Amino acid sequence: MSYLMVIDAGTGSVRAVIFDTNGKEISISQKEWTHKSEDNVPGSMNFDYKEGWSKIISCIKEAILKAKIDPKDILAVTATSMREGIVLYDKNGEEIWAVANVDSRAKEEVRELKEKFPSIEEEFYKISGQTFALGALARLLWLKKNRPEIYEKSSKISMISDWVLKKLSGVIASEPSNAGTTGIFSLKRRDWEPQMAKKVGLKSDIFPPVLESGEVLGKVTKEASLQTSLSLDTLVVMGGGDVQMASLGLGVVKADDTAIIGGSFWQQVVNMDKPLVASDMSIRVNPHVIKGISQAEGITFFSGLIMRWFRDAFCLAEKMEAKKIGVDAYELLEEMASRVPVGSYGIIPIFSDEMNYGRWYHAAPSFLNLSIDPTVCNKASMFRSLEENAAIVSAKNLDKISLFTGSFCEKLVFAGGASKGFLWPKILSDVTARKVKIPVVKEATSLGGAIAAGVGAGVFEDMQSASKKLVKFEKIYNPDMENHKIYKEIAKKWERAYKKQLELVDEKVTESMWRAPGI
Repeated sequence: MSYLMVIDAGTGSVRAVIFDTNGKEISISQKEWTHKSEDNVPGSMNFDYKEGWSKIISCIKEAILKAKIDPKDILAVTATSMREGIVLYDKNGEEIWAVANVDSRAKEEVRELKEKFPSIEEEFYKISGQTFALGALARLLWLKKNRPEIYEKSSKISMISDWVLKKLSGVIASEPSNAGTTGIFSLKRRDWEPQMAKKVGLKSDIFPPVLESGEVLGKVTKEASLQTSLSLDTLVVMGGGDVQMASLGLGVVKADDTAIIGGSFWQQVVNMDKPLVASDMSIRVNPHVIKGISQAEGITFFSGLIMRWFRDAFCLAEKMEAKKIGVDAYELLEEMASRVPVGSYGIIPIFSDEMNYGRWYHAAPSFLNLSIDPTVCNKASMFRSLEENAAIVSAKNLDKISLFTGSFCEKLVFAGGASKGFLWPKILSDVTARKVKIPVVKEATSLGGAIAAGVGAGVFEDMQSASKKLVKFEKIYNPDMENHKIYKEIAKKWERAYKKQLELVDEKVTESMWRAPGI
């Protein structure tokens, strides 16, 4: 039997997943990680590549042991990762600096860019589909100003998934779906736009070759083989950004296909056969891993991480009980929440706002309209309110995208950790008034990676046909339109409440959960 391996470097954890060539998950090893801030650097979120690589090595070894297979039978390995995170290398190909996805240290640099070049963000958005909110330009300018010794040493830049593959193959290269999130990239050409960097006073010769997902970089090096136990004969195949890989692993490969990926962040994506951009910059547009397809995208911030926070901060008893009976704590919490009526007794969570890509910031994290009646306001009702709120914000993002693309798909695919339960998918269907399809393989990002690895190894002819063959669905949720009416009214109240909470941030009474650099 032959196998394919995927390294999935997400925001909250890293995992190694082994699939057989029929798309069946054979084993998985996962480790949580965190991205620490830098002393005296507000908004910073560093990526610890030394600790990260150590955890990746551990995951690879453990996944192979769990699978009880000979590493020589792993035909190919690829990587997918959180997008926006970047790694810089010196002339010897050694890492010298890295940041994770929502690092927002470069506030002043964004302001300076906009002041010096009043229309530059709009100009670059038309080419790249990205604003400065999560892009790399401002971060690199921050580095040049504040860490000039590191900046001068920098010889190459890559994304975090590319870095994983570099550690395995020794080759530094990038691909469109992840590199596109830097904002130094052309949607149409699917290649770097070095002139963007040059125009703002940055190095324009640090951009590596671009390969498409599924292309082969090389084989596992001797050093990587000794570290990981992977075979020297295993191919290292170009991967991609987590959202686009998840789309591939969900069968979202044609124009108008729609999905929500419910991980640490939630992404709402709609496929387009043209690289359109919004006149007001309100919609993010990314290259898909599928040639000829771009994706309009909304993002709901921290939805999965908020659930992890709530579990760890308030649900110790449920965690202990879950461990005792051998289930996930979230399963117990969903059972509790399922007995709470629609609307969670009026609790209004204030966490992620709907997408405003041109001017993006959030209110302070909070719950509004709590009751001191413990039968009404408790862990179950607060937990349900968080699930409802994530669905409401996602629905608002999808509405924006529908206006932008001019299309409305009556069904969507829901995947990621959030789709594993029975309650959240049902809430999502009711809120969005769409059929919600749940795939057999919930960790769609990893399955998408397996497809790309299989294409590189010659197991599959191309991405689309492999996706059609391997992606299966186990359940469809149909919307309850009476519940939908209730959620529409709840959404209106949430929108009004959120607007007021943003005013408190503007007045410096409360502190924003996250704001884009320069806002």
